[in-house]
Amino acid sequence: MEILYQDPDILVCVKPQGVLSTDEPGGMPDLLRQALGDASAEIRTVHRLDRVVGGLMLLARSREMARVLSAQVADGTFEKEYLAVLNGVPEAPEGKLRDLLYRDRQTRMTRVVQEPGKDVKEAILTYRVLGINGSLSLAAIRLETGRTHQIRVQFASRSLPLVGDKKYGKGEDCPIALWSHALSFHHPRTGSPLSFRLPPPGGAPWELFQRHLFIPGTTGFDCISHGFCIKF
Repeated sequence: MEILYQDPDILVCVKPQGVLSTDEPGGMPDLLRQALGDASAEIRTVHRLDRVVGGLMLLARSREMARVLSAQVADGTFEKEYLAVLNGVPEAPEGKLRDLLYRDRQTRMTRVVQEPGKDVKEAILTYRVLGINGSLSLAAIRLETGRTHQIRVQFASRSLPLVGDKKYGKGEDCPIALWSHALSFHHPRTGSPLSFRLPPPGGAPWELFQRHLFIPGTTGFDCISHGFCIKF
């Protein structure tokens, strides 16, 4: 486990691709307890990343801190930004995607639908295209809602599937090109604004885009400017 920041209340770490976010054997809380050398440590998931997605993840170290952070998630003051490489180039260089998503619990698949109904929830995200290389584009994405597979499904439904997405895309022979790039929130105890950013790993398809596009402040989104943790 690569821990970027820790104090008695929170942990900010790098979730490896292929690891579950939830508290079960081999999940993030379990691996963090092993890394800290404390099998009884209270570590609670505040937000989830799909198993195949890696990058920044925040966890709480008590029930109360998890409650405060979960409230920030609910009221939108907890901001998450992702980087993704898309097959194709969006028609507009920036915009907002708004859809109704249906989650099929039997097939564990999500899809866009046209009418409200049971297990149908609104999904909203904003994006900005940062770079283009041939038929691929690099996008920074902010979530306004947190639905299962939201980013993957909203772009795939517009014929812009994420590179490496074996469930909704073309299934290229590389890890899915979706990375939890930035987190901004207020410390659950002190209220101080904190912001963390982490560039994606090297290798395909990230290597097709200039590295300066991953540097904090270049994505075009406003963000909290205090407490940056920058890792290269």
